[in-house]
Amino acid sequence: MFTRSFSDWTVTNIVIRMIVSFVIGMAIGIDRGAKRRGGGARTTITVCLGATMVMLLEQYLEELYPQRFDISRIAAQVISGVGFVGAGSILVSGHQIKGLTSAASIWTCACVGLAVGIGFVDGAVVLTVFWLAGVHIVPYIENKVYKHSQYMTLYIEAADGKAITLVSRKLKEDNCFIDSFVVDKPKAKGQHFQIVTTFKVPKNTNKEEFLHIIQELKGVETVNEL
Repeated sequence: MFTRSFSDWTVTNIVIRMIVSFVIGMAIGIDRGAKRRGGGARTTITVCLGATMVMLLEQYLEELYPQRFDISRIAAQVISGVGFVGAGSILVSGHQIKGLTSAASIWTCACVGLAVGIGFVDGAVVLTVFWLAGVHIVPYIENKVYKHSQYMTLYIEAADGKAITLVSRKLKEDNCFIDSFVVDKPKAKGQHFQIVTTFKVPKNTNKEEFLHIIQELKGVETVNEL
């Protein structure tokens, strides 16, 4: 493992790199698509193969014009430029941000493609295995940790300014440490004030009961934990 056998400039190695790039890109894309996330197989295959071709082109130029070409120059542009592709998969919807993992996946896919393109095939495969394991195993660990976390993030819709004051006062009275408290005013008649707040509740506080208490405050329309 981690040999240089795939780095030699031969037809066989070039074909192997393209095949590996295709398979890795497809694996990452299918994994994202199965979860109905952005950055499906077509996107990741395209990004991975494109990045692979960039490195093949760089090595070709190095072989054609030895000691005249900086083999890392185009690759650096790919790493920074592919960020624009990933940014297109990030969506901001009201109080939630979606697509960050998809954007990171596209960027990682480009990096893997660069590695395959230059012949670092085994390293690219190992990274992909770790990446897939991470996105599948880490969420279970996160859920277990978050269940014991004392922090809460709530999205609250309030009818008026008095309700906002009641929410803030209630948090302070219950000795909650308020990390952030953002209020968006209604943009049209009939809409409610929107509150997104993150705070730390005291130990031994039942989160579900506390959520219900906030919901019962006068003027509070809806409460959702993010």
